Amino acid sequence: MLAEHNDAKKVFWKCGACSHALACLLNREFGHPDGDAERASDLLAGGVVNTGHQCGMLWGACQAAGAEAFRRHPDPAQATAVAIVATQYVLKSYVKRTGTPDCREVTGCNLESPFGLGKLMVTTILGGFVNSPCFNLIEKWAPEALASAEEGLTHGKAALPLQAMSCASEVAKKMGASDEEMVTVAGFAGGMGLSGNACGALSAAIWMATLAWCRKNPGKTPPYFGNPWARDIIKAFRDATSSTFRCDKITGRHFASVDEHTAFVKSGGCAKLIDVLVQSAGASIAG
Repeated sequence: MLAEHNDAKKVFWKCGACSHALACLLNREFGHPDGDAERASDLLAGGVVNTGHQCGMLWGACQAAGAEAFRRHPDPAQATAVAIVATQYVLKSYVKRTGTPDCREVTGCNLESPFGLGKLMVTTILGGFVNSPCFNLIEKWAPEALASAEEGLTHGKAALPLQAMSCASEVAKKMGASDEEMVTVAGFAGGMGLSGNACGALSAAIWMATLAWCRKNPGKTPPYFGNPWARDIIKAFRDATSSTFRCDKITGRHFASVDEHTAFVKSGGCAKLIDVLVQSAGASIAG
């Protein structure tokens, strides 16, 4: 297991992005590495393309938990529910470790500004491989992330709705995703595990667009700074939400259960925003 491998820092160094590293580490432990899916999570680093929201480690870990939920549950609807519950466990574990889910608060840097980005890079370089805050965090939390994901996957089977839906999965579906890809991002729902934080549908759109690029460019690392499709998707999202990123602010509510979120999606909740994301992501992929 991760604690025995004790190589989280090395994997982080090799992957380059914290989101990529966590997806890689957990997929490896679950026995199902997936290079393209892992590389596609690169742009979720920095709290979703450096916007400072949920830490990239969270997005990567929840993505891996979702993929594992699909493998354990042949019914995609049940797998969706299990993925959301597993994400809740992962999120709780991360917040217990750091006190916050957000990259900006964990790093103390505003990565949208050149000064803040430079501050983090200097801190990382000066800290080196051993003492960089993010590298130290991944070493401490990666085993906890795996344990919490496994706990959520195990306990998430009980008393779940038969036809669970996820806003993030709906974005993926409209972008041509397979059942596995839909469940992989299912836990992003409701601002990640229904927590109300930054929009999971946005992250799903970015991940799907990046996944398409990765499959067209085998073995290559997707561009991070100034990424054209991420820029277009985020611009369209900002325009549609008046630059509001939080799910609970966009929807005006906090989802208390998988059932409640499913009912919201079934009734057309966030349908317009989902269409905006799909259209902007689709245009970027086509371009």
